[in-house]
Amino acid sequence: MTSTDIPAGFEPHFRKAPLTDPWEPLYSRKTDKAVTIGLRLATPHTNARGLIHGGLIAALADAAMGYSCAQAMGWTTSFVTISLSVDYVGSAGIGQWLAIEGEAIKTGSTICFAQCLAKADDAVIARASGTFRVVPKKG
Repeated sequence: MTSTDIPAGFEPHFRKAPLTDPWEPLYSRKTDKAVTIGLRLATPHTNARGLIHGGLIAALADAAMGYSCAQAMGWTTSFVTISLSVDYVGSAGIGQWLAIEGEAIKTGSTICFAQCLAKADDAVIARASGTFRVVPKKG
């Protein structure tokens, strides 16, 4: 796999946000209860040591888990983050494929629980869990 290859099943990410614009291109894939966000790590994703920045992992984990809650509920509602916890257990560098694999664990009328793993070339580098509040969908 070269540094520009995109793994099978990933397509250009379906949603844009001002926070993630500098990190483009982002990719995603969906299953019934999950959304995985992926990207090829490059300089804008790193800290001063040239390794993936923990803030990038946290932001993408938050997004992947929120999107996973939305996917599990058929995109009929929106979510805001109540809590987010990230455990960092490894690192990654430029050129590696980062996949943030979200999964909705429990959905309800007011709360959704989700988790995810962050993997660099299939090696786990972080895990996260989140609690999300269901809010009415705008427009």
